[in-house]
Amino acid sequence: MPYNAPLTEYRFLLDHIVGFDQVAATQTYADASPDTVEAILSEAAKLAQTVLAPLQRAGDLHPAKLESGVVRTSPGFAEGYRAIVDGGWVSIAANPEFGGMGLPMTLTTAVNEMMGSACLSLQLNPLMTQGQIEALEHHASDEIKALYIPKLISGEWCGTMNLTEAQAGSDVGALRSKAEPNGDGTYAVTGQKIYISWGDNDFAENICHLVLARLPGGAEGTKGISLFLVPKFIPDAQGNAGATNSLSVVSLEHKMGLHGSPTAIMQYDGATGWLIGEPHKGMAAMFTMMNNARLGVGVQGISVAEGAYQHALAYAMERKQGKTPTAGNDAISGHADVRRMLTTMKAEVFSARAIALACAVAIDMAKATGSPEWKARAALLTPITKAFGTDTGIAVADMGIQVHGGMGFIEETGAAQYLRDVRVTAIYEGTNGIQAMDLVGRKMMDKGEAAFRLIEEIETNAHGVRAQYPNMATAVWDAAESLREATEGLISQEMNDRFAGAVAYQQAFARVLGSHYHLCAAMAEGKDGPRTALARVAIKRLLPQHKALLAQVSLGAEELYALSDADLLA
Repeated sequence: MPYNAPLTEYRFLLDHIVGFDQVAATQTYADASPDTVEAILSEAAKLAQTVLAPLQRAGDLHPAKLESGVVRTSPGFAEGYRAIVDGGWVSIAANPEFGGMGLPMTLTTAVNEMMGSACLSLQLNPLMTQGQIEALEHHASDEIKALYIPKLISGEWCGTMNLTEAQAGSDVGALRSKAEPNGDGTYAVTGQKIYISWGDNDFAENICHLVLARLPGGAEGTKGISLFLVPKFIPDAQGNAGATNSLSVVSLEHKMGLHGSPTAIMQYDGATGWLIGEPHKGMAAMFTMMNNARLGVGVQGISVAEGAYQHALAYAMERKQGKTPTAGNDAISGHADVRRMLTTMKAEVFSARAIALACAVAIDMAKATGSPEWKARAALLTPITKAFGTDTGIAVADMGIQVHGGMGFIEETGAAQYLRDVRVTAIYEGTNGIQAMDLVGRKMMDKGEAAFRLIEEIETNAHGVRAQYPNMATAVWDAAESLREATEGLISQEMNDRFAGAVAYQQAFARVLGSHYHLCAAMAEGKDGPRTALARVAIKRLLPQHKALLAQVSLGAEELYALSDADLLA
């Protein structure tokens, strides 16, 4: 389906909103000059628009299939993947020591969004590999790094993540997979994993699986889990894909969307694997990959939101139905309710994209400076980015169907695919409810210090422009102050009471943060132009939702348990 990369938006956000100049000013990312950034974004846009976008519909209509134990990918996906790896797009942020570009995660985030908007099913493949590269960089032995990371960076090999088991679901600590020492430094891994994105394909020489399993003597729960690298083909003495390992694809899931992305049930029968990180510390190592993926999945939500918005906008500007109050515009885009949907979609995409890029900037600054405050900022923004990005993708894709009217419910228009594809993003890599629990739990272990610092920045910025933007600045300041008060109350609650209001708190935080970035956009524009007009939509029409959301935060969990199981069944 047609797609136009929003290069102007990326440049504006990087230059004026999220502070990318701080990243480029560090010694670590000194190569991220304006010329380099421009070249990266422009070339990635060409790839997305000309190579990947034509594959979007093909992947949906001709899903990946399992034939005789081998996955056959959708038409054109092998060529699309080759274009991705030949351009070096897997390895933008990877270590140059192993062949990566060593550029900021912020640029990877923008590139991943473009690829995801063009063809989300295929983009999910390099996203998994990027996460595995980072996990191996941080936790693997030197020998494993030297062998595997260059192959993953080059795209010769692909990476996956194997956490979930049928009986465990989100409770990873309930896994049953086991690993027995072979006596030669390797381990025999046995068990079955479900929901493995891109568990196999027909275009990479090798598939490298990171698998969670329990060693003999490993404690129950997550504290006794270890992490293993289990390749489809065991590398030979020269580092080439060699003998077939004892693993197989049992079946592919029949999914609501993302049909071009094979989601496998994987079986390991004493498969040879190598320990990554320390014994019984597998969750710590896997969280490196999961946090990378949580940012990436939040960006996938934004990807779909952008694609769905462009698709709906094109239809709304062509479809003529009824009289509109707009002179010279007989298309449905002139109707007030359609205009409401289009402006809401555009405003939400801006908010979600700004939050994601701000999160990526914090990750880059934390790596470049080692600053605890930047690390805390990145940690705080990660669950917000994941949840708000995917919630936005779902809401915008759903609204896109509504803009199409009855034609949106007809598969031939392609509008429904966006919603079918994006729906899972609020579920995988930790459901959005789990992200909210992480935000109000683990991320508040500092008594809200990181949250209060960010809220203070929002208030200071709003206070400074009250004279120029009295209504918008006052609304943002008031909302930030309400968020501060809610945060103070939150950290005094028992944990289950926090969890009861966690999703509402997370959504309110994103709503305030997104409005802050819209206000910054109006300030950067410096006149009453389109960005200021869009900021008014976000601040006047969307920001007030924070009041109802924050009202839930202080309620606690008591009334949620007032109905017994029998009452729920009645």
